[in-house]
Amino acid sequence: MVKENKKICVITGTRADYGLLRWVIDGLDKSNKLKLQLIVTGMHLSPEYGMTINEIKKDGYKVTKILEMLLSSDTPSGISKSIGLGIIGFADIFHSLKPDLIVVLGDRYEILSACIAAMTARIPIAHLHGGETTEGVIDEAIRHSITKMSHLHFVATNEYKKRVIQLGEDPEHIFQVGGLGIDNIKNLNLLDKKELERALNFKFAEKNLLVTFHPETLQKMKSGVQLDALLTALKTQSDSKIIFTMPNADTESRILASKIRNFCDKSPNTKFFTSLGQLKYLSCLKHVDAVIGNSSSGLIEMPSFKKATINIGERQKGRISAQSVIHCKADQIAILGALKKVYSSKFQESLLEIKNPYGEGGASKKIINILEKIDLKDLIKKKFFNLSVINY
Repeated sequence: MVKENKKICVITGTRADYGLLRWVIDGLDKSNKLKLQLIVTGMHLSPEYGMTINEIKKDGYKVTKILEMLLSSDTPSGISKSIGLGIIGFADIFHSLKPDLIVVLGDRYEILSACIAAMTARIPIAHLHGGETTEGVIDEAIRHSITKMSHLHFVATNEYKKRVIQLGEDPEHIFQVGGLGIDNIKNLNLLDKKELERALNFKFAEKNLLVTFHPETLQKMKSGVQLDALLTALKTQSDSKIIFTMPNADTESRILASKIRNFCDKSPNTKFFTSLGQLKYLSCLKHVDAVIGNSSSGLIEMPSFKKATINIGERQKGRISAQSVIHCKADQIAILGALKKVYSSKFQESLLEIKNPYGEGGASKKIINILEKIDLKDLIKKKFFNLSVINY
């Protein structure tokens, strides 16, 4: 009797998680021991957020199932209802596909709904980029909840591995593989500056900045005030060209998107994009002087280019970061001070010695190798791993 390949179901709900999952998906697709199932949901299916399912199809991957779960609302109530729709939809899809394992990344509410449905269907879960902390957003609680529902853990650093163990997970099922975002930098042929200018229809100047600012979802109505401080600071940078990418589908995201559009309409040195796609986004990282905002890419990918990041506010608070990351409060004076530091000769010299704490790439291959070899039988039953008692 011929043994069937293990059915590995990957779920992606945003442009960001697809960018990180891209080479895991590619490895699964090419494996002769694993069968890829690909579910696309969330922001990927929304024209408001760039209809990024088209990017996935353009990359040559067959979408097994799509799930419409994103309500046209950025209120807490609307997002809670989206989670409910997601659980219902994933329950039906998992019943149909009967995967042997689902692979999820990170901490988004779309992924939480998938994990709840998989848990009740007794489907093992492999969680990527667990153990991290982001104290300013609801993603923090979601990430650790997914860790407790998961059976295999692929983490980026040793500190994150320790945190997953602290949550009671078996060290034998925790694998330190490095940051997935670096694989994109290594595997994609990034555009040179002239190619990027043509692709963006945007001319760079001597100074160039990339801005991505998402809501701090644990702070009620604070994100708009924070963005106002950033935009006020950027008004003074008339000698810089500034590219904006729009925020994720979170609470208050539409308020932020509206403010960015209005700012760009009045500022000839700026341009906004709903979604750049991985190739153009990473090419921007390569050619700008700094990333500004509160996106994880400023902490995980940007250090590989030995470029500066200005990390604003508390959205990413707790994440490991390189010395190239300047952390600052969300007020105009602090942001202007950070911009001044970026262009100082001392700081620019220090960037030459930067090493990315998330590794040098190869995470996706490590994950595929482990998934090909690991026995999924009886994985669904877990014991709580107790740490040794420490006397304080």
